Amino acid sequence: MTTRWRTTATLSRALVLGCLGLGAAVVLGEPVALVLVGPLVVHAALALAARPAREPAAIAEIDHVSLHEGQGTTSRLWLRDAEDAEQVTRAMGVAAYVATRPADGCVSRLLDEGVPVLEISPRRWGRRLLGHEQVALTTRWAGYRWGPVTLPGLQMHVLPGAAAYTSRAETPQPRGLVGAHRSARVGSGTEFSGIREFQPGDRLRRINWRISTRTRRLHATTTRAEEDAGILLVVDAVADHGRSGGVDGAASSLDLSVRAAAAIAEDAVRRGDRVGLRVVGGSGRQLSYGSGWLHLRRLLLALAAIRSGTEGHHSLATHAPVPLRATEGTTVVLLTPLLTDAIATVAASTARRGLPTLVVDTLPPDAEPALPEDVDPDLAALAWRMRKVEREQVLAGLAALGCPVVAWRGPGTLDEVLQRLARRARLPRVRA
Repeated sequence: MTTRWRTTATLSRALVLGCLGLGAAVVLGEPVALVLVGPLVVHAALALAARPAREPAAIAEIDHVSLHEGQGTTSRLWLRDAEDAEQVTRAMGVAAYVATRPADGCVSRLLDEGVPVLEISPRRWGRRLLGHEQVALTTRWAGYRWGPVTLPGLQMHVLPGAAAYTSRAETPQPRGLVGAHRSARVGSGTEFSGIREFQPGDRLRRINWRISTRTRRLHATTTRAEEDAGILLVVDAVADHGRSGGVDGAASSLDLSVRAAAAIAEDAVRRGDRVGLRVVGGSGRQLSYGSGWLHLRRLLLALAAIRSGTEGHHSLATHAPVPLRATEGTTVVLLTPLLTDAIATVAASTARRGLPTLVVDTLPPDAEPALPEDVDPDLAALAWRMRKVEREQVLAGLAALGCPVVAWRGPGTLDEVLQRLARRARLPRVRA
């Protein structure tokens, strides 16, 4: 890495040719040689006169270190002691799922017009490392060049872009203090429950005077309590199936899982519910229950830090238990392509416990396994078809246990299923 001013090839060429021309003019007595090399001599003299006296320094920064996928920011270059320079050139390397403007990442400008900037847009969630950047400065008359100096790539936290998602469905078993969901118990809410005779302890403002006047006995209107709900998001990160094309392209299974989890969490926080996160496979990240926009920010950061098990070289044994630690009244939402036996076991065991359990199928329709070079494609295709047949059997088994499976399709995906689970939760149950 060069960090000092050095003469350019232009200045070296002008000096050599100028000296040769002057020598030929003096020795051979040919004034035409002096005329030919005169411009080169003038150029070399002006370039030497603009020789820099100070060593500059360069620092690259970005305006935002945390963005949602698809958003954009600006990479700026800060120069110190660069008054002797006339032109600056920046060249940023190519990084995965990072778009730049200009597209090739190269920009050059005179310093009198300002230091050039690069526009950056991450196209996929996760921790993105920008490409290494090379910076070079040139003095007047292109006599001296500083660099190119390699600046390390900067890291960004790219949050998953939550799709437009709203749910008007009733939560099956709300168990909280205060919220927007109608509870199964009678309390001081606003949802009408019934009319009964007045009892000691009832509020006077609850007296129904119309019924009381007709029956000549005091009657009170009862309402249902309104509570918040607990939602546990379980993200399957054992493997990533399919190919990701970024925010504007095709989505892999992990893309669908992470973006759907972000959308569900944002909708739940907007309604005042408590949300928790459990990542199965990969990093195995856990996030306790919480509410509010600050908790949503922590949850999105946890989702952005997810790496698949194959990418992080971390595998999950098919027989390994996966404890969820879900309490009563929690709605468990599993986002998985259902290609791992451990995830199907988690869904079945949670449904048997009586917790409202919902499986969101995130396997892309055109997903295909990544094949190593030494694997026969025909044999791999046969194995993939057999694995999909086994997956259909798992889906049928979950349906038989009363655990619904629905494919993610954006707004309204969970409404019908949650309404069925809420009606089922109000039915009497017999526990052995």
